[in-house]
Amino acid sequence: MTVRDETRGGTPDDGAVAVQRPPAEVRYAEELAALRAEDNDPRPPGWELSLRAARRFIVGDAGTGISRKFVGNPSLVDRALVTLATSRGLMLVGEPGTAKSLLSELIAAAVSGDSTLTVQGGAATTEDQIKYGWNYALLVAEGPSTRSLVPAPMLRGMAEGRLVRFEEITRCPLEVQDSLLSLLSERVVAVPELTGPEGMVFARQGFNVIATANTRDRGVNEMSAALKRRFNFETVFPIPDLDTELALVEAEVTTLLRRSGVEPPPDRDVLEVLVGTFRELRAGTGGKDGAGGPDRPTAVMSTAEAVSVAHAVGVRGWFLRGEPGSAADVVACLAGTAAKDSPEDLARLRRYLEQQVSRRQGPQWKALYDARHLLAD
Repeated sequence: MTVRDETRGGTPDDGAVAVQRPPAEVRYAEELAALRAEDNDPRPPGWELSLRAARRFIVGDAGTGISRKFVGNPSLVDRALVTLATSRGLMLVGEPGTAKSLLSELIAAAVSGDSTLTVQGGAATTEDQIKYGWNYALLVAEGPSTRSLVPAPMLRGMAEGRLVRFEEITRCPLEVQDSLLSLLSERVVAVPELTGPEGMVFARQGFNVIATANTRDRGVNEMSAALKRRFNFETVFPIPDLDTELALVEAEVTTLLRRSGVEPPPDRDVLEVLVGTFRELRAGTGGKDGAGGPDRPTAVMSTAEAVSVAHAVGVRGWFLRGEPGSAADVVACLAGTAAKDSPEDLARLRRYLEQQVSRRQGPQWKALYDARHLLAD
């Protein structure tokens, strides 16, 4: 996504355009300002918008020109916002590519006006990257002081009363996860190197944590029962409706192609074949959508992956041949998605093209079948 020049008829400035993906509070700055100006509902302490206004920002309000940004169950958004207005953290779980990170970003932008206080979890994440570190040149020269202290997102979120996003929390080592226990229960960070009042940073109103975790990462670094108790869990499911998913992919790809210098919009018939292919591969041969049939790829055939492939299809068609991408480009671009986790997935994709696509009606499905030989070995 980019700064939305189509949103509310605005035109992004040159600095915004130069940024590949500005944060949500920049992309939708006009919408947030409009919501704040007309928001007369009661707000939780420390929030920039009321729950109703934050919900409208995320799920959209056509009557007032607020665009829909999250395609999912509105009741999930309601429960998430209510959770963050309490003392419990919010844990968003689900398959990769189901827009957990996008939802957390939108919520943070609506509630705090800042979605950039983010910890990216991983095997190399340390406690310093969560709480605070030191400017060692100043530390050596002056000793421990607030000048030499380098606050990490969690310390900043507590001091400023803002939401902190913790991405892929289950990718972090257990000892790093456990450093959150006192933060979420006591709402205070102790800085033992400092003395007096500066040695304790208490959370201001508005502070809370939104964490995300992929269900495919279960067992990597399983959260402790103590940490789980400090979160309310919400599952983000794949988009169940074909038309809704197709519309989302089309909107996102149109924006990405424009940003990449591709002049023609994506061919909707090609997108329909691409999205249909992803949904059928996601279900597996003979399976219901989302149920996982016996020939389901191990790779994640998510909406986010569909957007990525559709983007590559448009770039390939325009820069190689000067035209929108075709069904043949879909085949050429699919291998990188379907075969990234297991070589067996490439065989599953071949079987799908040979056995399932051959039965489909329509010129684009036929073109997809005819291009099956383009699938890389």
